[in-house]
Amino acid sequence: MPADDRLIVALDVPNVVQGLDLVARIGDAASFYKIGLGMLTGGGLALANTLKHEQGKRIFLDMKLFDIGATIEAAVRGLAQYDLDFLTVHGDPQVVAAAATGKGGTGLKILAVTVLTSLDRADLDANLIKPGDIREITLERAARALEAGADGVIASPQEAAMIRALPQARGKLIVTPGVRPEGSARGDQKRIATPRQAISDGADHIVVGRPVWQAKDPAAAARAILAELP
Repeated sequence: MPADDRLIVALDVPNVVQGLDLVARIGDAASFYKIGLGMLTGGGLALANTLKHEQGKRIFLDMKLFDIGATIEAAVRGLAQYDLDFLTVHGDPQVVAAAATGKGGTGLKILAVTVLTSLDRADLDANLIKPGDIREITLERAARALEAGADGVIASPQEAAMIRALPQARGKLIVTPGVRPEGSARGDQKRIATPRQAISDGADHIVVGRPVWQAKDPAAAARAILAELP
């Protein structure tokens, strides 16, 4: 029986060899993995393909794509051929709409990035994002992305409950990075919550990286996180 797939383990290691080693160490304690840009040049797509089609894992490809519509559509069409599970794009409505077209009739779920969990209001000011409460901006971006055709959103646990309450979020996915088990270092994340809180507030999946892969026993760390979930 596969592990509870509400936990997505981020494979934030440099290459395929280390990724395969980490997945082997975790064993049956996790069944869903995130592969991001950090491993793109280290064989990330090959690893995604191996884990999905040879080991039966679910795969979240975290590319955060952003470009003109035609390029997004072409990129997503190409990635959809890998038969993976989740793919991130920036939450701008025109990007989301192009990605939704690109995935066609495949089972790939397009997840829109609202506001990165490593950002706070000072960062938004530096990026010339309009004034206002960061949670309200995240909520507005989530609503617009869902209206544009996203299958779900990426948002910090602190906004999960607000997004879940949106009419546009009915039947849609909420995936939350920025999740830290009790006692874990927050690292570069600024808007965080515990696994239990994130799921209780409406998240469908939580993404956890360092607290698992930096642990002496990654399998035990994954099981401990799952044991926290309601």
